Amino acid sequence: MKKYLACFFFFGLLISCQTESKLTFEPTELLGENCADCPQIVVQIPNALDGSAVSEAINRSVQEEIISILSFTDDEEIDNVNKALESFTDSYKELKTKFPDEVPWEAKIEGEVVYEDENLVTLKLNSYSFTGGAHGYASTTYLNFDKKSGKELENNQLFDDFEGFIEFAETQFRNQEEIPQDQNINATGFMFEGDSFHLPNNIGYTTEGLQLIYNQYEVASYADGPISLVLPYTDINPFLKHKVER
Repeated sequence: MKKYLACFFFFGLLISCQTESKLTFEPTELLGENCADCPQIVVQIPNALDGSAVSEAINRSVQEEIISILSFTDDEEIDNVNKALESFTDSYKELKTKFPDEVPWEAKIEGEVVYEDENLVTLKLNSYSFTGGAHGYASTTYLNFDKKSGKELENNQLFDDFEGFIEFAETQFRNQEEIPQDQNINATGFMFEGDSFHLPNNIGYTTEGLQLIYNQYEVASYADGPISLVLPYTDINPFLKHKVER
């Protein structure tokens, strides 16, 4: 009986430790004004609750991304999400007074935690905004955080061998997009600046592997949409600073 109790205690402790290593998030929704001449704004994001340094960094970075998406001026006083919502709304109302036939604007931002282990946590923000013109603009933003240092990581900080990873990623990108290895990276119609391959602005840890995502216009036309490349950890662990065993 003591043997079974010991085993039960061990597995209970293991589950408890795994749970404790996870940050606590709550879903948060922010909505724009509800009126006939107001743009539609919906923001749904996870809010970190632990009060730790990494939680504060996560909430700060998410707020900065939302402000960047919704703000239409360089006003330094727009320092929180509510002011950003007001900025987006006021910009539309101002335009509406000048051009009564202006099509309603729209902004939607959805965030989620897509990866977390004891050392690292990654958030993904999908956003769509329409502010007139032929079409709106959708984008994906990855935010990677070191849980121990409590800091957001730049893309190059994800790697022990950054240059080696770039070379490997280019080979895999060419294979996926059927670009001959011995031809210019833009040979099939891509628009890499300087005719040289480069990593996208957004790279994130996911449960399937490291995802590289080129948003619209980044290396191709709007019609081509976003271009994604997922690299399994088993292939890229030699390049990573934070390795993932799968």
